[in-house]
Amino acid sequence: MDLLYAILVDPFIQMWNGPDFFIQVMWEGFVSGVLYALIALGFVLIFKASGVFNFAQGIMVVFAALSLVGMHEAGVPAWLALLLAIGVMAVLAITVERFVMRPLVNQPEIILLMATIGLTYFLIGFGEFVFGGEPKTMITKELGLPTGSTAFEVGERGLVILQHIDIAAMIMAIIMVTGLAIFFSKTRIGRALRAVADDHQAALSVGISLHQIWAIVWFASGIVALTTGIMWGAKSDVSFALQFVAFKALPVLILGGFTSIPGAIVGGLIIGIGEKLGELYWGPLVGGGIESWLAYMIALIFLLSRPQGLFGEKIIDRV
Repeated sequence: MDLLYAILVDPFIQMWNGPDFFIQVMWEGFVSGVLYALIALGFVLIFKASGVFNFAQGIMVVFAALSLVGMHEAGVPAWLALLLAIGVMAVLAITVERFVMRPLVNQPEIILLMATIGLTYFLIGFGEFVFGGEPKTMITKELGLPTGSTAFEVGERGLVILQHIDIAAMIMAIIMVTGLAIFFSKTRIGRALRAVADDHQAALSVGISLHQIWAIVWFASGIVALTTGIMWGAKSDVSFALQFVAFKALPVLILGGFTSIPGAIVGGLIIGIGEKLGELYWGPLVGGGIESWLAYMIALIFLLSRPQGLFGEKIIDRV
């Protein structure tokens, strides 16, 4: 009975008695969820266009951020380094399409997955060779990103502190998701991408270039990776350990659906807020550390009950 009370009742009493702390935790979970959603968005873009689960998306986040910081450390001005980093991701997209994706057209999905795993370890080795293995500091001030904070009073003595870089990350995520939604729904390339996602062979039969679409999608995924790397790097150092944060995108994808951009956003927010609240209110009951595995437990529940996710398309096999 005491355990049931501690699980179901005590957290709500704490929320009521400490609204400022509750709001602070909710905000931090919201920001983490937005960044998880950005990582998941890169997975969704590539999976929608090619049916490939891009295992390399996490290291693409790190590689993009290291390219930016590394070029600035070499003496390149910040905004020029940003443009060159975008160019690096464009070259990476074209290279991956030409030398990885194109030779493996019509191969089983497991072959394509293994190819992205190989790409992951290539980028790790190449990145360590070029940039070194030491953590680097994101050039936040040089890019004009805010670094301060704002405090709001809640109740009589409570304070909620909002970091300006977190607000910038939220705004950047909204702009990026809105821009991608408009691009894929209103432009000719976007309509071609949706056609490729629905049926590769039908898209080829009406003259749509599969290789061009794949290169564009990998480039868009690279831009998402660069943005995510900048925002995560501003909150912590840029290092190869950052790629493990990308694994949190897997529960996000399972919740939202592998083919849904809105699902990536909603799934990211559920995971981000859920793991923060879980660690705060239920973590002490299991000795802490719940933040590291709660997302995967939520994903497991969804796999058992709704494997296509909240917004994913249910696959029906006809026999």
